[in-house]
Amino acid sequence: MVKTKNGRHRKTDGSWDPLKDSSTDRQSAAGVPPTPQSLSPSYRLAYADDEFLCREELRPVRLQLELLKTEMILTEKQIKSTVVMFGGARIPAPGQDAWAARNDIQRANLEKASIYYEQARKFARLCSEYSALSAHREYVVVTGGGPGVMEAGNRGAEEVGAPSIGLNIVLPHEQAPNPYVTPELSFNFHYFAIRKMHFLMRAKAITIFPGGFGTLDEFFETLTLIQTKRMAPVPLILFSEAFWRDIINFDALAAFGTIAPEDLELFQFAETAEDAWKIIADFYDLETQTAP
Repeated sequence: MVKTKNGRHRKTDGSWDPLKDSSTDRQSAAGVPPTPQSLSPSYRLAYADDEFLCREELRPVRLQLELLKTEMILTEKQIKSTVVMFGGARIPAPGQDAWAARNDIQRANLEKASIYYEQARKFARLCSEYSALSAHREYVVVTGGGPGVMEAGNRGAEEVGAPSIGLNIVLPHEQAPNPYVTPELSFNFHYFAIRKMHFLMRAKAITIFPGGFGTLDEFFETLTLIQTKRMAPVPLILFSEAFWRDIINFDALAAFGTIAPEDLELFQFAETAEDAWKIIADFYDLETQTAP
Protein backbone atom coordinates (compact mmCIF):
# COMPACT_ATOMS: atom_id res chain seq x y z
CA MET A 1 0.00 0.00 0.00
CA VAL A 2 1.29 3.48 -0.88
CA LYS A 3 -0.07 6.74 0.47
CA THR A 4 -0.34 9.71 -1.86
CA LYS A 5 0.18 13.34 -0.84
CA ASN A 6 -3.53 14.00 -0.59
CA GLY A 7 -3.98 11.09 1.80
CA ARG A 8 -5.48 8.70 -0.71
CA HIS A 9 -4.30 5.14 -0.73
CA ARG A 10 -3.48 2.91 -3.62
CA LYS A 11 -2.24 -0.66 -3.78
CA THR A 12 1.17 -1.36 -5.25
CA ASP A 13 -0.52 -2.28 -8.55
CA GLY A 14 -2.08 1.19 -8.69
CA SER A 15 -5.66 0.17 -7.90
CA TRP A 16 -7.67 2.25 -5.46
CA ASP A 17 -8.08 0.97 -1.89
CA PRO A 18 -9.21 3.36 0.86
CA LEU A 19 -9.25 0.65 3.55
CA LYS A 20 -6.53 0.30 6.14
CA ASP A 21 -4.24 -2.61 5.34
CA SER A 22 -3.88 -5.63 7.60
CA SER A 23 -0.12 -5.25 8.09
CA THR A 24 -0.62 -1.85 9.72
CA ASP A 25 -3.26 -3.19 12.06
CA ARG A 26 -1.08 -6.14 13.00
CA GLN A 27 1.65 -3.74 14.05
CA SER A 28 -0.82 -1.58 15.94
CA ALA A 29 -2.24 -4.59 17.78
CA ALA A 30 1.25 -5.64 18.83
CA GLY A 31 1.71 -2.27 20.54
CA VAL A 32 -1.41 -2.47 22.72
CA PRO A 33 -0.54 -2.24 26.46
CA PRO A 34 -0.45 -5.67 28.14
CA THR A 35 -3.57 -6.32 30.19
CA PRO A 36 -5.41 -9.53 31.09
CA GLN A 37 -7.74 -8.81 28.19
CA SER A 38 -5.12 -7.97 25.57
CA LEU A 39 -2.95 -10.95 26.58
CA SER A 40 -5.80 -13.40 26.12
CA PRO A 41 -5.52 -15.63 23.00
CA SER A 42 -9.06 -14.63 22.09
CA TYR A 43 -7.92 -11.01 21.59
CA ARG A 44 -5.36 -11.86 18.93
CA LEU A 45 -6.11 -10.89 15.35
CA ALA A 46 -7.25 -14.09 13.66
CA TYR A 47 -4.83 -13.84 10.74
CA ALA A 48 -1.89 -13.18 13.10
CA ASP A 49 -2.74 -16.00 15.54
CA ASP A 50 -0.57 -19.05 14.81
CA GLU A 51 -2.38 -21.24 17.35
CA PHE A 52 -5.73 -20.42 15.76
CA LEU A 53 -4.47 -21.03 12.22
CA CYS A 54 -3.15 -24.45 13.26
CA ARG A 55 -6.47 -25.65 14.68
CA GLU A 56 -7.95 -28.76 13.11
CA GLU A 57 -10.98 -26.82 11.89
CA LEU A 58 -8.72 -24.51 9.86
CA ARG A 59 -7.32 -27.29 7.66
CA PRO A 60 -9.28 -26.10 4.58
CA VAL A 61 -7.83 -22.62 5.04
CA ARG A 62 -4.27 -23.97 5.38
CA LEU A 63 -4.70 -26.04 2.23
CA GLN A 64 -5.79 -22.92 0.38
CA LEU A 65 -2.89 -20.88 1.76
CA GLU A 66 -0.31 -23.45 0.65
CA LEU A 67 -1.79 -23.47 -2.83
CA LEU A 68 -2.08 -19.70 -3.00
CA LYS A 69 1.29 -18.61 -1.60
CA THR A 70 3.41 -20.55 -4.07
CA GLU A 71 1.13 -19.72 -6.98
CA MET A 72 1.27 -16.01 -6.22
CA ILE A 73 5.07 -15.94 -5.99
CA LEU A 74 5.60 -17.95 -9.17
CA THR A 75 3.15 -15.68 -10.98
CA GLU A 76 4.91 -12.57 -9.67
CA LYS A 77 8.24 -14.02 -10.90
CA GLN A 78 6.57 -14.56 -14.30
CA ILE A 79 7.43 -18.26 -14.37
CA LYS A 80 5.18 -19.76 -17.02
CA SER A 81 6.40 -23.33 -17.40
CA THR A 82 8.73 -25.78 -15.68
CA VAL A 83 10.67 -28.99 -16.18
CA VAL A 84 10.20 -31.29 -13.20
CA MET A 85 13.03 -33.43 -11.87
CA PHE A 86 12.06 -36.27 -9.52
CA GLY A 87 14.60 -38.71 -8.09
CA GLY A 88 16.24 -40.24 -5.08
CA ALA A 89 17.50 -38.15 -2.19
CA ARG A 90 19.99 -40.90 -1.30
CA ILE A 91 22.00 -40.83 -4.54
CA PRO A 92 25.35 -39.14 -3.81
CA ALA A 93 27.42 -36.90 -6.02
CA PRO A 94 30.35 -38.69 -7.71
CA GLY A 95 33.11 -39.27 -5.19
CA GLN A 96 30.88 -38.52 -2.21
CA ASP A 97 29.96 -40.97 0.54
CA ALA A 98 26.70 -42.89 0.21
CA TRP A 99 25.44 -41.55 3.53
CA ALA A 100 22.16 -43.49 3.44
CA ALA A 101 23.69 -46.94 2.86
CA ARG A 102 22.89 -49.53 5.54
CA ASN A 103 25.24 -52.23 4.25
CA ASP A 104 28.03 -52.81 1.73
CA ILE A 105 25.66 -53.83 -1.05
CA GLN A 106 23.60 -50.66 -0.69
CA ARG A 107 26.77 -48.58 -0.54
CA ALA A 108 28.07 -50.07 -3.76
CA ASN A 109 24.71 -49.60 -5.52
CA LEU A 110 24.28 -46.00 -4.41
CA GLU A 111 27.85 -45.02 -5.28
CA LYS A 112 27.40 -46.59 -8.71
CA ALA A 113 24.16 -44.61 -9.10
CA SER A 114 26.12 -41.37 -8.72
CA ILE A 115 26.21 -41.33 -12.53
CA TYR A 116 22.56 -40.20 -12.33
CA TYR A 117 23.52 -37.29 -10.10
CA GLU A 118 25.84 -36.15 -12.87
CA GLN A 119 23.25 -36.75 -15.60
CA ALA A 120 20.65 -34.80 -13.59
CA ARG A 121 23.10 -31.94 -13.19
CA LYS A 122 23.84 -31.92 -16.93
CA PHE A 123 20.16 -32.18 -17.84
CA ALA A 124 19.32 -29.19 -15.64
CA ARG A 125 22.01 -27.19 -17.42
CA LEU A 126 20.52 -28.04 -20.81
CA CYS A 127 17.04 -27.01 -19.67
CA SER A 128 18.32 -23.82 -18.11
CA GLU A 129 20.33 -22.79 -21.14
CA TYR A 130 17.20 -23.06 -23.25
CA SER A 131 15.20 -21.31 -20.54
CA ALA A 132 17.51 -18.30 -20.92
CA LEU A 133 15.92 -17.66 -24.34
CA SER A 134 12.72 -16.68 -22.54
CA ALA A 135 14.47 -14.73 -19.76
CA HIS A 136 14.02 -17.80 -17.55
CA ARG A 137 10.24 -17.75 -17.72
CA GLU A 138 9.81 -21.05 -19.58
CA TYR A 139 11.33 -24.49 -18.91
CA VAL A 140 12.46 -23.52 -15.40
CA VAL A 141 13.89 -26.45 -13.42
CA VAL A 142 11.88 -27.50 -10.37
CA THR A 143 12.92 -30.16 -7.84
CA GLY A 144 11.88 -31.27 -4.38
CA GLY A 145 14.60 -29.03 -2.97
CA GLY A 146 16.41 -31.78 -1.07
CA PRO A 147 19.68 -33.71 -1.54
CA GLY A 148 20.64 -36.29 -4.16
CA VAL A 149 19.07 -35.94 -7.59
CA MET A 150 17.17 -32.87 -6.39
CA GLU A 151 20.39 -31.13 -5.42
CA ALA A 152 21.91 -32.06 -8.78
CA GLY A 153 19.02 -30.41 -10.62
CA ASN A 154 19.23 -27.15 -8.72
CA ARG A 155 23.01 -27.22 -8.93
CA GLY A 156 23.04 -27.62 -12.70
CA ALA A 157 20.73 -24.64 -13.10
CA GLU A 158 22.85 -22.47 -10.82
CA GLU A 159 26.01 -23.36 -12.73
CA VAL A 160 24.65 -21.63 -15.85
CA GLY A 161 23.29 -18.65 -13.93
CA ALA A 162 19.65 -19.75 -14.06
CA PRO A 163 17.03 -19.68 -11.31
CA SER A 164 15.48 -22.94 -10.14
CA ILE A 165 12.63 -23.88 -7.84
CA GLY A 166 12.71 -26.08 -4.73
CA LEU A 167 9.48 -27.50 -3.29
CA ASN A 168 10.49 -28.84 0.10
CA ILE A 169 8.21 -30.57 2.57
CA VAL A 170 8.44 -30.93 6.35
CA LEU A 171 9.65 -34.44 7.19
CA PRO A 172 10.98 -35.95 10.44
CA HIS A 173 14.48 -36.34 8.95
CA GLU A 174 14.43 -33.36 6.60
CA GLN A 175 17.27 -30.88 6.64
CA ALA A 176 17.46 -27.39 5.16
CA PRO A 177 16.90 -26.97 1.42
CA ASN A 178 19.95 -27.73 -0.68
CA PRO A 179 22.16 -24.65 -1.17
CA TYR A 180 21.57 -24.44 -4.93
CA VAL A 181 17.85 -23.60 -4.83
CA THR A 182 17.19 -19.97 -5.76
CA PRO A 183 16.35 -18.45 -2.33
CA GLU A 184 13.27 -16.52 -3.47
CA LEU A 185 11.98 -19.69 -5.17
CA SER A 186 12.49 -21.94 -2.15
CA PHE A 187 9.16 -23.16 -0.76
CA ASN A 188 8.11 -25.38 2.13
CA PHE A 189 4.96 -27.47 2.45
CA HIS A 190 2.99 -29.34 5.08
CA TYR A 191 0.56 -31.00 2.65
CA PHE A 192 1.90 -33.53 0.15
CA ALA A 193 -1.19 -33.06 -2.04
CA ILE A 194 -0.65 -29.33 -2.54
CA ARG A 195 3.05 -29.84 -3.17
CA LYS A 196 2.23 -32.39 -5.88
CA MET A 197 -0.15 -29.94 -7.51
CA HIS A 198 2.57 -27.32 -7.74
CA PHE A 199 4.96 -29.82 -9.31
CA LEU A 200 2.48 -30.44 -12.13
CA MET A 201 0.61 -27.16 -12.62
CA ARG A 202 3.31 -25.65 -14.88
CA ALA A 203 5.03 -28.85 -16.01
CA LYS A 204 6.05 -29.06 -19.67
CA ALA A 205 8.11 -32.19 -19.02
CA ILE A 206 8.72 -34.57 -16.13
CA THR A 207 11.88 -36.59 -15.59
CA ILE A 208 12.09 -39.49 -13.16
CA PHE A 209 15.52 -40.57 -11.99
CA PRO A 210 16.13 -43.71 -9.91
CA GLY A 211 14.65 -43.31 -6.46
CA GLY A 212 12.58 -44.84 -3.69
CA PHE A 213 8.98 -44.73 -2.49
CA GLY A 214 8.66 -40.97 -2.91
CA THR A 215 9.90 -41.10 -6.48
CA LEU A 216 7.59 -44.03 -7.27
CA ASP A 217 4.65 -42.12 -5.79
CA GLU A 218 5.42 -39.06 -7.91
CA PHE A 219 5.83 -41.16 -11.05
CA PHE A 220 2.60 -43.13 -10.66
CA GLU A 221 0.61 -40.06 -9.64
CA THR A 222 1.69 -38.31 -12.84
CA LEU A 223 1.23 -41.41 -14.97
CA THR A 224 -2.31 -41.92 -13.65
CA LEU A 225 -3.28 -38.32 -14.35
CA ILE A 226 -2.08 -38.62 -17.94
CA GLN A 227 -3.62 -42.08 -18.41
CA THR A 228 -7.02 -40.89 -17.16
CA LYS A 229 -6.75 -37.69 -19.22
CA ARG A 230 -6.89 -35.52 -16.11
CA MET A 231 -3.63 -34.00 -17.38
CA ALA A 232 -2.49 -33.24 -20.91
CA PRO A 233 0.23 -35.54 -22.24
CA VAL A 234 3.73 -34.21 -21.61
CA PRO A 235 7.09 -35.92 -21.99
CA LEU A 236 7.36 -38.34 -19.05
CA ILE A 237 10.93 -39.60 -19.08
CA LEU A 238 12.45 -42.38 -16.97
CA PHE A 239 16.22 -42.27 -16.60
CA SER A 240 17.88 -45.72 -16.72
CA GLU A 241 15.70 -48.27 -18.47
CA ALA A 242 17.52 -51.13 -16.70
CA PHE A 243 16.69 -49.74 -13.24
CA TRP A 244 13.01 -49.20 -13.96
CA ARG A 245 12.44 -52.50 -15.75
CA ASP A 246 14.16 -54.28 -12.88
CA ILE A 247 11.84 -52.87 -10.23
CA ILE A 248 8.59 -52.64 -12.26
CA ASN A 249 7.36 -55.21 -14.76
CA PHE A 250 5.44 -52.86 -17.03
CA ASP A 251 4.92 -55.51 -19.71
CA ALA A 252 3.37 -57.87 -17.16
CA LEU A 253 0.74 -55.26 -16.30
CA ALA A 254 -0.21 -54.94 -19.94
CA ALA A 255 -0.16 -58.71 -20.51
CA PHE A 256 -2.40 -59.32 -17.50
CA GLY A 257 -4.83 -56.67 -18.68
CA THR A 258 -4.74 -54.26 -15.76
CA ILE A 259 -3.45 -51.56 -18.12
CA ALA A 260 -3.96 -51.15 -21.85
CA PRO A 261 -1.05 -52.00 -24.19
CA GLU A 262 -1.00 -48.38 -25.40
CA ASP A 263 -0.48 -47.18 -21.81
CA LEU A 264 3.13 -48.29 -22.22
CA GLU A 265 3.52 -45.42 -24.68
CA LEU A 266 2.77 -42.79 -22.03
CA PHE A 267 6.40 -42.73 -20.89
CA GLN A 268 9.83 -43.04 -22.46
CA PHE A 269 13.31 -44.03 -21.31
CA ALA A 270 16.54 -42.05 -21.46
CA GLU A 271 20.10 -42.87 -20.48
CA THR A 272 21.71 -39.46 -20.79
CA ALA A 273 20.83 -35.81 -20.35
CA GLU A 274 21.09 -35.32 -24.10
CA ASP A 275 18.64 -38.18 -24.72
CA ALA A 276 16.10 -36.64 -22.38
CA TRP A 277 16.42 -33.14 -23.78
CA LYS A 278 16.01 -34.45 -27.33
CA ILE A 279 12.71 -36.09 -26.32
CA ILE A 280 11.47 -32.74 -25.00
CA ALA A 281 12.81 -30.76 -27.97
CA ASP A 282 11.18 -33.15 -30.43
CA PHE A 283 7.86 -33.12 -28.56
CA TYR A 284 7.65 -29.30 -28.65
CA ASP A 285 9.54 -28.85 -31.93
CA LEU A 286 11.99 -26.58 -30.15
CA GLU A 287 14.64 -26.74 -32.87
CA THR A 288 12.48 -24.51 -35.10
CA GLN A 289 11.96 -21.88 -32.40
CA THR A 290 14.13 -19.09 -31.08
CA ALA A 291 12.19 -19.04 -27.80
CA PRO A 292 9.51 -21.22 -26.19
